[in-house]
Amino acid sequence: MVRQRALHKPLSLLLLTPLCLLHRGASGQPHLTRRAPDEEAAAIQGVRGGSVELACGSGPAPLVAFWSFTPLGSLIPRPVAVTNGAESKVEAGASALGAVSLWNSSLVLQELREGARGHFLCQALHAAGGQLHTTYSYHTLAVLVPVSKPQVRLSDPSPVEGTSVVATCALQEGTEPVTFAWRHQAPRGPEEDLVEVTGQLLQLDPVNRTHLGWYACSARNAVNRLSSDGNFLDVVYGPDNPVITVEPLGLTEEGFWAGEGEEVTLSCRAASNPPCHYVWLRDHTQVQVGPAYTIASASRTHTGLYTCLAHNSRLDTHSQTTVRLTIYYPPEGQPSCSVLPTLGAVTLVCAWPGGLPAARLRWEGPRGTGPAALSNVTWSRGTTQLPNGGVFTCAGEHPALALPALCRITLWEPLRSPTCWTTATVGDQFIMLSCEWPGGEPRAMLSWLDGQQQPLGTTSPSLAIHLLHTQDDLAGREFTCRGSHPLRVPDPHCRLLLEAPQVAVAKPQVSVLEGGEAWLGCALRGGTPPVQLLWLGPRRQQVEAGPSGFMLHPEGAQLHLSIRDADPARHRGAYQCVARNALGNSSRSVLLEVLRYPAPPNVTISRLTYGRHRREVQLQWAVRGPGNLTGFLVQRRASVPSPGAGAWETAASDIEPESRGRRLGGLDPGVRYAFRVLALNHHTAGHPSEVKIPADPPFSAYPAVLGAAGTGVVVATVASLLVFQYAARHPGTVPCIEPPPATPGVEPVQEATDAPVNVTITVTATP
Repeated sequence: MVRQRALHKPLSLLLLTPLCLLHRGASGQPHLTRRAPDEEAAAIQGVRGGSVELACGSGPAPLVAFWSFTPLGSLIPRPVAVTNGAESKVEAGASALGAVSLWNSSLVLQELREGARGHFLCQALHAAGGQLHTTYSYHTLAVLVPVSKPQVRLSDPSPVEGTSVVATCALQEGTEPVTFAWRHQAPRGPEEDLVEVTGQLLQLDPVNRTHLGWYACSARNAVNRLSSDGNFLDVVYGPDNPVITVEPLGLTEEGFWAGEGEEVTLSCRAASNPPCHYVWLRDHTQVQVGPAYTIASASRTHTGLYTCLAHNSRLDTHSQTTVRLTIYYPPEGQPSCSVLPTLGAVTLVCAWPGGLPAARLRWEGPRGTGPAALSNVTWSRGTTQLPNGGVFTCAGEHPALALPALCRITLWEPLRSPTCWTTATVGDQFIMLSCEWPGGEPRAMLSWLDGQQQPLGTTSPSLAIHLLHTQDDLAGREFTCRGSHPLRVPDPHCRLLLEAPQVAVAKPQVSVLEGGEAWLGCALRGGTPPVQLLWLGPRRQQVEAGPSGFMLHPEGAQLHLSIRDADPARHRGAYQCVARNALGNSSRSVLLEVLRYPAPPNVTISRLTYGRHRREVQLQWAVRGPGNLTGFLVQRRASVPSPGAGAWETAASDIEPESRGRRLGGLDPGVRYAFRVLALNHHTAGHPSEVKIPADPPFSAYPAVLGAAGTGVVVATVASLLVFQYAARHPGTVPCIEPPPATPGVEPVQEATDAPVNVTITVTATP
């Protein structure tokens, strides 16, 4: 009954009921009734802006539930809300806690505020066993605040290397405890965690260039974790001593080197912040502004000291570094290979002088690698170890060359054997002994020996020459040229026997007809040194080729003399063939007789008549008496012989000696000609024949009669053929002739059955 009456009371009376449970203290202020010792407050955490739900006990729903709040540090409770299950009431001042509402008897706080931090009490009225009793629920609410986004604050954003810098991770709010973490990222490096720093402050003392970069921090509490944006710490330093590099890279004990003609780039880098400015000096003279200095085509004049000056404009500090650049260049040309013969061995020599630095030379042979040296290297090899045709290579290496330079030498034996000969100097004052053995590598060594095998002069390669005075008695003495070569065993040689010349003639006497060609032969029968062959004429003068008819024909050890168009007056006499050398001379004589031809025979004209129209003549002649005959000559002139007659001209020549007649044309009918004939004997002409004038040919009627008769026969034949053709085409107009009666025993004549043939005859008469 009591419970039912209570439920029906107005809500305002219900709000007053729990207050009866409150006592006033000495100050007259109400305070909470002390809870039993076994009752403990439930600790609850909420996040600002979030929501929490506070339960009013754990039993059945109470008749009335009243919620109150006591802030931290205060003892005075404040009403918050009350409910009787059907209705609920929230105190207007409870909005300082957030959005307050009741769910059954539970207190729900949404959009939680920091003012809700404190103690909450729920007083519940229950009816049990016909009696009313109260229960109490205690809650302590902690409102947590998330950390705000932190910021990194630097005490000096651009410190000089060596000073001190403090970085602070600043927060506006956040519930303690808050933990911090730091991160660092260099400009060209990965981000790294600074695990050793966990506080809000980062102390950099002293700061150095490794500290340059982005710094960020993160803050974390029980609610959340946030990170700051990066803040750049720009450490000012430098410049350090510059570091110089050279491309292409070549190192020496003194610095760098580059090849002649190459493009060389010198680069300078000095650690500095801000970046420094560079100036290049060559031998104390400025050549470039900037970090790189390029030489487009290096030459020897570019060798020298190069200095890089670095300047930090922020700190106004300087530094410098100096290096030496040496331009290397190889020796000129190619290595030269040579070989020198020595006793029982050969010495291979490879030389390549010049260059910077000196080239390194190394020998390589068929059986391995030889010695190496700078600029010049020699290698001695025994002759027993040298194959004929063995190739030896000298390789020259130089830093300025990409590939080694090579020279090769092939050892080979000279062909055949030495060859000896002699010559005499001008005036035959000296006799020169010459010996040659060309080819081979190394070249063969030659030396002259006398008859007692004693050396004459010095040894020389390939060609040996020794001079002898012709005043000495040299005829009959023998000399030997001995050759030596490492690849030839035994030593070959050749010999010379000095002797005066001897000559022989083909015929001691030669005859030739006048105008013919004579041949005089002369042959050398020995003689050393070389012999001069010549012919002397009948007047003891030397015969030379020329318009006089002489022709010399040298053929090895022979000298022939030909005489053309032999003339008794000029060419008859004794000729001498003379052989001369420095040791003496020899001669042989040849007698030349030039015989005259006999006179040609006399010629008489047997017939001389005009031809048709007097434009040609028919000439016949006869030969009277003996004589050698080679041809005939016919001459003519334009009138009979008289003091005013014209000169004779040739009408025909080159007439065979067998001919006795000739037809001559090309005459002018209006001119009266005279002719004569001469007999020829080689270059001699006989007496001319008598002079004759052509006669007219005699008249003859016989040809005219024959011509008339022939003309009549042709006319008659043509007429008969025309009649026959007409009869064949018109058989009816021609009277038939009866055939003759048949004769017993005689067969009749067969008629022609062929078809008629048209015949056309054209006769052309020429008057």
